Amino acid sequence: MVSSKKRKIKHNAIWRHILLVICGLLLGINIYLVNANNLIGNKLPMPFGYGAAVVLSGSMEPTFSKDDLIIVKKKDSFDIGDVVVYQSNNSLVVHRVVSMDGDMVVTKGDANNIEDASFDKSAIKGVVIDCIPNLGVVVNAIKTPVGTIVVLLCAFLLIELSFRKQKESDDKRIEEIKAEIRRLKEEKEGKDE
Repeated sequence: MVSSKKRKIKHNAIWRHILLVICGLLLGINIYLVNANNLIGNKLPMPFGYGAAVVLSGSMEPTFSKDDLIIVKKKDSFDIGDVVVYQSNNSLVVHRVVSMDGDMVVTKGDANNIEDASFDKSAIKGVVIDCIPNLGVVVNAIKTPVGTIVVLLCAFLLIELSFRKQKESDDKRIEEIKAEIRRLKEEKEGKDE
């Protein structure tokens, strides 16, 4: 019984630590993204060569839908047919490369009838390597100040509830030990008389 309780205590502690790490990562990522966007105008920071963006329109239907989360890999070269993410002014565009002429690139959304204006390939952030459908809704919600506060509040409440449950369990165990000590004292006093 004792080992089962110890395992449960250890299990709860592990979950608390995991939750704290996730909250710390979410908060850190949000701060990093806000700073990258506001301070240097980089809409898609890509530390370690990877980034993520949310599809904002249906221009790439049926390949990607609005609110899909795309994973982008920084690449020095790309081919016609690759889906790339590039920064146009203060916006990110996710379209397919349809032609290249030297350093100039032309893209087009799969659902669009006309091609985009040509641009320099240096504007390309990377190539889309994966997509997670509809996860962009959650990402966009978490990126707002209210979303960040809600995530932190939920994490705090879960951690607090876990600590309270652990304290109640510990208090109950202490009372059981005290009761056992009283019983043993009474038993010893009964033998001494």
